[in-house]
Amino acid sequence: MKYKVIRSDRKTISIEVNKNCEIIIRAPKSCSDNAVKAFAEKYEAWAERAVEKTRQRQKNAAEYEINDSDREKYIETAQRVLPKKTEYWSKIMGLSPSYVKITSAEKRYGSCNSKNGICYSYRLAAYPEKAMDYVVIHELAHIKYKNHGKEFYSLIEKYMPDYKEAEKILRHKGG
Repeated sequence: MKYKVIRSDRKTISIEVNKNCEIIIRAPKSCSDNAVKAFAEKYEAWAERAVEKTRQRQKNAAEYEINDSDREKYIETAQRVLPKKTEYWSKIMGLSPSYVKITSAEKRYGSCNSKNGICYSYRLAAYPEKAMDYVVIHELAHIKYKNHGKEFYSLIEKYMPDYKEAEKILRHKGG
């Protein structure tokens, strides 16, 4: 496995895969080359999976990239559809956000903050209904559970038993 070592005034050793699919090992200046090599060998399988995942994500993202001419259409659709979907699912689930906002987030389709405000990326409007519904249900579930634990996913499954299909749609389209 090929990797780049970056030494600095840090206390721990770590491994990452950057957006160029390069494996980076960050190590303390005092860390021996043998220790770095042992660390790289220990995490080789993880790094290879992470590189493949990054390549796949980039391929999918490029395939479903939103161009400037479509951007306005998706923003308008998101502003029209997502608050209505949130209102619909809020009534069913008995969970209400403090507000709903449409953003231009690139790395996530939705988020729920500590004050129960929900933000959706306008990019979500490029996906099928099922995927949009899943993200709405997912973010509403965060009002009750601020984590991704067992109870959180049980709540999602209660309202969308086939939620894993929606997750696949979102993953395969580049999220």
